Amino acid sequence: MEVSKEVRLRDFPDVITADCPARNIMEHVVSRWGVLVLLALLDGTMRFSALRRLIGGVSEKMLAQTLQTLERDGLVLREAKPVIPPHVEYSLTPLGEQAARLVRPLAVWANDHVPEVHAARAGYDEARA
Repeated sequence: MEVSKEVRLRDFPDVITADCPARNIMEHVVSRWGVLVLLALLDGTMRFSALRRLIGGVSEKMLAQTLQTLERDGLVLREAKPVIPPHVEYSLTPLGEQAARLVRPLAVWANDHVPEVHAARAGYDEARA
C-alpha cells in the first residue's frame, strides 16, 4: 500500500499532539522492537524462542513486553497450544499484516541508505570536533 505524496501532516494534525490516540499506536508500531517483530512475523507464525533468536539483541523481557503491547493493539495474535510443555505461537492479525507491510519499505530504505547515513554522521561529528 503506497501512501500518496499529497498526504501532509496538516491533513491529520492531531497526530503531533501528546494525547492523540493515533500517536500512541504509531509509537507501538514503529518502536525499535515493534518494527522488528512485525517484520519477522511477516514471514509467518513463530514461537517466542524463534522470534528471540531471529531478532538480534532483544532481551526476553523486551520481546515479551513488545508482543503483549502488539497483541493488546490487535496487531499480533498469541495462540497457546494445549500441550505439555506449553507451546505458544505468535502471528500477525490482518491489521498487523497491514502495519507490517507499511513499515517494511522503511526498513528497506534504512538498509539501502546505511552508507549515506554513516557518511552524514561522520561529517557531522567531524564538524563538531
